[in-house]
Amino acid sequence: MPQNAPLKNHLLAALSLEARRRLFAHLEWISLPLGTTLYESGDTLEHVYFPIDAIVSLLYVMESGASAEISVVGNDGFLGIAVLMGGESTPSRAVVQSAGGAYRLSAHRFREEFRSNPDTLQLLLRYAQSLMTQMSQTAACNRHHSIDQQLCRWLLLSLDRLSTNQLTMTQELIANMLGVRREGVNEAAGKLQRHGVIEYNRGRLTVLDRPRLEMLSCECYAVVRKESLRLLPHMHEPEKTTPTVIRTADAIRDLFRSAND
Repeated sequence: MPQNAPLKNHLLAALSLEARRRLFAHLEWISLPLGTTLYESGDTLEHVYFPIDAIVSLLYVMESGASAEISVVGNDGFLGIAVLMGGESTPSRAVVQSAGGAYRLSAHRFREEFRSNPDTLQLLLRYAQSLMTQMSQTAACNRHHSIDQQLCRWLLLSLDRLSTNQLTMTQELIANMLGVRREGVNEAAGKLQRHGVIEYNRGRLTVLDRPRLEMLSCECYAVVRKESLRLLPHMHEPEKTTPTVIRTADAIRDLFRSAND
């Protein structure tokens, strides 16, 4: 299979053979450098995007210029959910947080497909529900959990959308995604690095101990992961369906207390 084959996007791979034949001839490959903005708040969406090895963050941007991530999209799905819902535009900004590439499809062709194919529409709606779960859980996490826990959740969601255990990004970018101060991210990442969970060097972050990263995360990652598996079981690779460790609030506090010792 070619390196950038559409089937590396799990949503495209889950389409019926007939749907693939109709759509794949109209897909256009594009490169997505780090920091690329695919659309701004209020833009009319002319295309939908199916990432292959890139990760794109959906951000809400305040009048002050401050921003916070509401969800991430990678090879698990597509960008342009407003086209599916009939809204045509969105109040969020889409920014590439991990460089790579994607296939794009005209919004017109996309509409034609799901309006005429109930199976495709059902698949897309289930993905939309999964994405909404991620959005609502992110909002709750940002309000109730520590920066340490938010960082762990964010790293795990990103890893699920990559084929490696490495992410290339600055702490400033992570802080912008989480909507927190860079100093907070620096402190949280330092704790993880001191205890061998991650290694961070010159903008490259490598996860060394994923099981411990899951233990240090709050319950939000497990909630999002479980709902995604329930709604879209055929879209997940077998090695990624292993149970996620869920910890109580007391257990999480104990883990971070030991990391601070």
